[in-house]
Amino acid sequence: MSPGLLQKTAQNSESVVYATPALDKGLDILELLAHERIGLTQSEIARALQRTVSEIFRMLNTLERRGYIVETAQDRYVLSLRLFQLVQEHPPTERLLSEALPRMHRLSEKLIQSCHLGVLESGRVVILAQANAPASVGLYVKVGSAVDLMEAATGQVILAHLPIESRQKILNDWQKETGREVPSDLFDHLNTIERRGYEKRMSYQIEGITNISCPVMREGNRVVAALTVPFIKRLGGGVSLRDAATFLQDATREISAAIGARTL
Repeated sequence: MSPGLLQKTAQNSESVVYATPALDKGLDILELLAHERIGLTQSEIARALQRTVSEIFRMLNTLERRGYIVETAQDRYVLSLRLFQLVQEHPPTERLLSEALPRMHRLSEKLIQSCHLGVLESGRVVILAQANAPASVGLYVKVGSAVDLMEAATGQVILAHLPIESRQKILNDWQKETGREVPSDLFDHLNTIERRGYEKRMSYQIEGITNISCPVMREGNRVVAALTVPFIKRLGGGVSLRDAATFLQDATREISAAIGARTL
């Protein structure tokens, strides 16, 4: 075996790490661009990764050729939807979406409200699916968009239903990513969500919206996602906030049962 291809880790002499610098370089670029709304130029990417432009040129070319990134008219590189498409095609995600979407549309029609399905990914909530309200006015959440988990009812509902170890790992990743401290009242709030079974609170981002969010469970009763209704109080009546929460819970129980969870 060639020297340098195999390293013993200091922590465990039985563990091995295979050096794959080209793969590391490509993943570094994808992870960097995932957090950039308007993308980065070639020189900005090189500077952020502490590499030279010549070191990343071929990798950028390959990622663009394979459809993972796109070069804009302003010579900036942005992520394409290729990774998101792969996630949707992954069998567990595909099954979740196939079971959730019909029920999401029925829920939206019943409530005259939109709803969206989100998952946690590296300290952020990523929106997998959206069902629009059957009305001229409603709240639209862009599929594929991501938001800080501390600013989303979806994220806190998922956190509340995770095992303690998994929850702590996500919070550690979030702290490293944002450089922020975990809110002092977070764990009390998560315990309240878990006991109640859902979250109901004013939107973190839009005044006048009350977010109602319930967990979606899979086999082993492990949380996999959360379904959220950004509730808009309509003039002249309509489904009440309390009834909307009940219908949402019914919908998430149906989705959970369909993907293997045991429900009461």
